[in-house]
Amino acid sequence: MPFNIIVLVKQIIDIDQIRNDPKTGEALLQNIPLRIENLSKNAIEAGVQLKEKNGGKVTCIIFGTDKSNAAMKEAYAMGVDEGYIIKGYKGNNPQRTAKILSEKIKALGNNSVVILGNQSADSYTGMLPGMLSSILDIPLLGNAVSVEADGNNIKVKRVLDESDEIISSPAPCVISVTQEINQPRLPPVLQIMAAGRKPINMEDAKDEDVPVPKILSNLAPKSERKKEIYEDVDRGVEAVAKAIRGEIR
Repeated sequence: MPFNIIVLVKQIIDIDQIRNDPKTGEALLQNIPLRIENLSKNAIEAGVQLKEKNGGKVTCIIFGTDKSNAAMKEAYAMGVDEGYIIKGYKGNNPQRTAKILSEKIKALGNNSVVILGNQSADSYTGMLPGMLSSILDIPLLGNAVSVEADGNNIKVKRVLDESDEIISSPAPCVISVTQEINQPRLPPVLQIMAAGRKPINMEDAKDEDVPVPKILSNLAPKSERKKEIYEDVDRGVEAVAKAIRGEIR
């Protein structure tokens, strides 16, 4: 059965390139490039695989800025059919994000499956999947490590501490995925070139009267290390073990 699949993609700064000011502890964010968050790539891959096996269409939504075109083109190259960039993101507020994204999802109509990462590398709140499920009033199949379809029924597997669990729901539903679900594809050159010619839909986010959390501090904690070099391995191991025992006490 063909599915109308919506993949929610988050664009973040490349956190691997963030450095802190050694004097103030503030993060130095200037001139750091943007990239698609890793779990969003897993979500794209899951959506494209679902389309390839069952038919349908994959629509991508990025809650971003004028600088999100490159991310959308990358999503196109991976197999997304149509994309929307919603501009006007202010702060890191899952409640506001959920309200705006759910309005766009409803506007697209006849949505079978909404797929997104179970959290994001820049906030790790993990709140968005549940909020979308609540606002859209459709089931949440969370923390999926695999996704399968049987007719109109969606079945996902998730890994728990002591066992694996299979849960399912008829479409429409929200699916949040983990990094273990797949290995995102590297698109060939021809698909990358074709992606550059596809149109990108740009929209402005409607202002939402949602309170923005106040950040009290985002300074890196001070870290002081005692630098000692031991040429004698046995002495070095003994010193490290002693330090660990001292911390445990």
